[in-house]
Amino acid sequence: MKKDCPQCKKATDLSPANLYRPFCSEKCKLIDFGTWTNEEKLISRPIESEDFYED
Repeated sequence: MKKDCPQCKKATDLSPANLYRPFCSEKCKLIDFGTWTNEEKLISRPIESEDFYED
């Protein structure tokens, strides 16, 4: 199955053979990780205990 890389938008393989899925490469994966560690991306609300249970 092919889908666009969330970072660079290049078509990438989502099969288990791609070690970096859903990213196309280690570079894109590390760029995304960096944006989270710099707090450029945030979760929109606090996680509640109810979020861990299915209805």
